Amino acid sequence: MKKLILSAFVVALGFSVNAQIETPAPSPAAKVEQKVGLTDVSVEYSRPSMRGRTIFGDLVPYGKVWRTGANMRTKVTFSDDVTIGGTEVKAGSYAILTIPQADKWEVVFYTEYNAGGAPAELDATKVAAKVMADVIPMPMDIQSFTISFDDVTSNSAVIGMLWEKAYVGVEFKVPTDKMVSANIERVMNGPGFRDYYAAATYYMSEGKDAAQAKEWIDKAMSMTDNPRFWQLRQQSLIYAAAGDKKGAIALAKESLAKAEKAGNADYVKMNKESIAEWTK
Repeated sequence: MKKLILSAFVVALGFSVNAQIETPAPSPAAKVEQKVGLTDVSVEYSRPSMRGRTIFGDLVPYGKVWRTGANMRTKVTFSDDVTIGGTEVKAGSYAILTIPQADKWEVVFYTEYNAGGAPAELDATKVAAKVMADVIPMPMDIQSFTISFDDVTSNSAVIGMLWEKAYVGVEFKVPTDKMVSANIERVMNGPGFRDYYAAATYYMSEGKDAAQAKEWIDKAMSMTDNPRFWQLRQQSLIYAAAGDKKGAIALAKESLAKAEKAGNADYVKMNKESIAEWTK
């Protein structure tokens, strides 16, 4: 009995030694997201706290590159091209690096975002945009480093950075008007090739009105000067479903010729089989 109890104690001790004690992170991770116009923007960062320390000019030295947070570099992601300080920044992810001073910060959008800490020196080839931003004094201490989206409009927003008694904001502009205007022009000009082709294909695959599918596929094909063999194949199938076997055979032969030229054996075989079937 004593041996059994001793064995159980040893097993329990083994579990306790291997157990992981979870504690709060000193600089917890955070993510903020904002839709600005039609553009999705997110910032992922870590949030160090003051804990009675002097931050700027001490913990975060003046004149040196800072990762703008803790742990991994702060990362901002834009779903569309944006403009920062008059510079166009392509859609994608960037590190937000900063060089704080007492009254101004240099804010750098850096292509190398997936790294810990700040680079010892900035590589000019990795700088997507760089702006100077004023430090606005806060009336109270902001205990935890905070990033926010401020002054949000349909065409712009400000990435705000707050800690201790400092607020620094960097405006970025989004191409909302350009995107909306393009959408309006596309819709007002009516459906395009892809719209008609997708609608016809859907009607065909779902066994819906074959005559309507034929009308739409004809409109789609009239919008391209060089239809591909797989598009002609789809058109021939819709013609056959609509009862136009003569037209289906003509289209299948055209698809066959292009498939042979492209060296696509699958479409060659399918077209030959369909032509034989529709000719009976």
